[in-house]
Amino acid sequence: MPNPLAEARDLLARANRILAHEGVLDAFGHVTMRHPTDPGRYLMSYSRAPELVHADDILEFTLDSQPVKQIDMRLYGERVIHGGVYLARPEVNAVCHHHAPSVMPFCISGEELKPVNHLGATMGDRAPFWDARDEFGNTNLIVAKPEEGASLARALGPHWIVLMRRHGATVAGKTLQELVFRTIYVSRNAAQQLQAHTLGHVSPLTPEETAMAGEYNLRPSPIARAWEYWSVRLDKVEGVKPRAKRKTAATHRPKRKAKRWRR
Repeated sequence: MPNPLAEARDLLARANRILAHEGVLDAFGHVTMRHPTDPGRYLMSYSRAPELVHADDILEFTLDSQPVKQIDMRLYGERVIHGGVYLARPEVNAVCHHHAPSVMPFCISGEELKPVNHLGATMGDRAPFWDARDEFGNTNLIVAKPEEGASLARALGPHWIVLMRRHGATVAGKTLQELVFRTIYVSRNAAQQLQAHTLGHVSPLTPEETAMAGEYNLRPSPIARAWEYWSVRLDKVEGVKPRAKRKTAATHRPKRKAKRWRR
């Protein structure tokens, strides 16, 4: 019988490694997903580099970010980021916190991150900022207190990405695959916006274009296509043999008999 929790652990571990392989995460950052059968819990690895995460590393947490089972392993200090978003947004089922190099200049400068291409439209109409100084004064910039996680979730509001001043970004998704798609392409959108600035002009998408392009690219088909691509790239690095290509109707067409030409 299918085991939803085991499947979710495998999927989440792969998402961690995909985002590391695609250059969004390095030794730091983390990815979580809501529990597949209990919306009052979420899944997260114990504290280790995302590139190293495997299914056995995935633990269960309550929405107040406490482990369901007491363990001896070190936990991520910033897990309240995830718990805060899950508490505030019932429709969110996956969250990523990262410090992607292309996004950090926006977090440092306060320059507005805008959708500048059709795949970047998956960020939505805007990326609000959150500054810990506004409510908590000077801190070590680690979001470790429940009140800090709740504050960040309020800044995210109804949006899909929030930029954390001088720190990084937090991204949300309705599914884990959608989250990975949005996280990668918004990071690439940020890099292209920075490159366009060097040419002296940036022409972002209009709100209408953003809405239409975002809806188009978040359909199941584009997300599945990208997920398969990133998975195969990861498998090659990890030495996993590629699976046989799934046969389609086109590959099942019966061979036609050659016609005999009469002279």
